[in-house]
Amino acid sequence: MSTRKRILSAIQPTGNMHFGNYFGAVQNWVRLQEEYNCVYGVVDYHAMTMPYDPKKLRQNTWELLFNLIAVGVDPNNLFIQSLVPEHTELGWIFNCFCSYGRLSRMTQFKDKSVQSKEKANDDFISAGIFDYPVLQAADILIYRADYVPVGKDQDQHLELTREIAERFNRQVGKEYFVLPETLHTEIPKVMSTADPTRKMSKSAGEKHYISVFAEEARIRKQIKSAVTDTGDTPEGEMSAGVENLFSLLKAAGKIEAHTSLMEDYHTGNLKYSDLKGEVAEGLVALSTTFKERKADILTRKKEIKGQIKASSAEIRKRAQETVREVKELAGLSNVKF
Repeated sequence: MSTRKRILSAIQPTGNMHFGNYFGAVQNWVRLQEEYNCVYGVVDYHAMTMPYDPKKLRQNTWELLFNLIAVGVDPNNLFIQSLVPEHTELGWIFNCFCSYGRLSRMTQFKDKSVQSKEKANDDFISAGIFDYPVLQAADILIYRADYVPVGKDQDQHLELTREIAERFNRQVGKEYFVLPETLHTEIPKVMSTADPTRKMSKSAGEKHYISVFAEEARIRKQIKSAVTDTGDTPEGEMSAGVENLFSLLKAAGKIEAHTSLMEDYHTGNLKYSDLKGEVAEGLVALSTTFKERKADILTRKKEIKGQIKASSAEIRKRAQETVREVKELAGLSNVKF
C-alpha cells in the first residue's frame, strides 16, 4: 500500500488554457504528481453557478482535459466532477453542518454576485454562487485529501472546509475526517502583459492573456508589446510590468537568463528588449512542446475520452466509500456499494 500523502485540486472548465492558468496552477499539478497521490478534478458543477451555455460547458470540459494531458497531467489522476454524483450528495449533507451566517461572510460571494449580474445582464444570482463553498468542501473531503494546493485567495475556503469537517466529527462523535492542510508552493502570480496591474485573464479580452497553444508569432508579438512601466512606480522599486516579465522568465524555467538579466537590472544595464526576447523564447519553447502533444491527443480523442471516463469511474470508488461511511455515521439510510 502506498504511503504517499493525497492531494486534491480542481479547476473549472474554461476550455482554452493561458499561461496564467498554467504557471498559476497546472505546472504545479504536474510537479506534485512525482511526490503525492494526486486527484485532479474538472469541476463542471461549479461552472453552472454563473450564467453559462450548456453546449459550451461540455465542449470546454473536454477541451480542458485534452489540454491538461498535453501539458503533462497524468490522465489516470483526472476525473470529471459530474461523473461522480457523490460530490453533490455529500455537498447536501455538509449544508446541514454549515451555517448561513458563515457562508454570508465568504469574501468572494459579493464579487461573484456582481460578475453574475453583469454576465447575465439582469439581477438573477443563482443560489449556487452563495452555496458553492460547501460543494467545494465536499470536493476536498470526499477523497480524504491530506493537502490542498491553494493560493492565498483560497485560504478562506479551506478554513471553511476544516470547520465543516470539525463540526461533522463533533456531531457524530468520531474523528472521521482528517483536517486537510494547505500546501503553499511557490506559484507565480501571472499578470496581464498589457496591464500588469491586473491578473492574466480571458474575461478581460484577447490582449490580456497568452494562450499556451498560441502561434509562435502571436506569443512573440504580445511579449514584445508588453507594458514595462505604468508611470506610477516609486523610485528605486521595480515596476509591475518588469516584475511580471521576470516572473514569467523564471516560471518558464530560464533560470540562468533570469539571474543574468536580474544582475543587469540591479546594475542599471538592463535592456527591456533583451528581457522580452528571453521571455518570448521561454514561452515559445514550452508552447511548442505542448502543441506537439496536443496534436497527438487530438488524433486519439475517442481513446482519451474513454480513458478519462475510466479514471473517473475508478476515482469514484473512493467517493462512494466516503459517502457510505458518512451516511452511516450521520444516521441516514444506506446501501452498501
